[in-house]
Amino acid sequence: MSKILKLGLPKGSLEKSTIDLFRKAGWNISVSSRNYFPSIDDDELSCSLIRAQEMARYVENGILDVGLTGIDWVMDNGADVEIIADLIYSKASTRKARWVVAVPESSPIKTIEDCAGKTIATELVNYTKRYFDDRNIPVKVEFSWGATEAKVVEGLVDAIVEITETGSTIKAHGLKIIHTMMETNTKLIASKKRLADPWKKAKIKQIALLLKGALNAGKMVGIKMNVPED
Repeated sequence: MSKILKLGLPKGSLEKSTIDLFRKAGWNISVSSRNYFPSIDDDELSCSLIRAQEMARYVENGILDVGLTGIDWVMDNGADVEIIADLIYSKASTRKARWVVAVPESSPIKTIEDCAGKTIATELVNYTKRYFDDRNIPVKVEFSWGATEAKVVEGLVDAIVEITETGSTIKAHGLKIIHTMMETNTKLIASKKRLADPWKKAKIKQIALLLKGALNAGKMVGIKMNVPED
């Protein structure tokens, strides 16, 4: 019986670009709209679609051997995983995204210290709580299921912690960025438990090499030559 490596692919905004990256690296992945287990043309791989926010937990406990997710979600989960490769392949392509603190343009809040005693909405709850706790700034952090900008615009919260690549969406909502908490981009992460298996470690390294090769190749032109054997 052949060995299988369990690969987690991020479901959601990164799903299509991740599948495109694997295609460029030599793997064809087929996704059904009702199936969370895409097929892949590699008998040594099995795929699962997992929300990027949850990926690190499943990789840490070994349910998945390897997966792709943002370093932000690794840190939010406090997951003890091995970072195998740095992969930037979002729409911005060459820049990292930022998690920022934003408030309405008219807000008297100018710095994160001014957030003391205020309510903040975000999807990145655990990291945000730790970030403010580490700086001794008492805040109430609420989980946001989406439309986070609207919550602060409507006055439901005092500030938000949101991810942005250019800041244009935040500005379009009449908000201003007062602080950058962290930069993030996609990482190939692996279970430390599974890296103890020589075969799985080699397979994971192969995936990392080919994905990085596909990314680097996007900036280059390939030249092939036919020459005499001698």
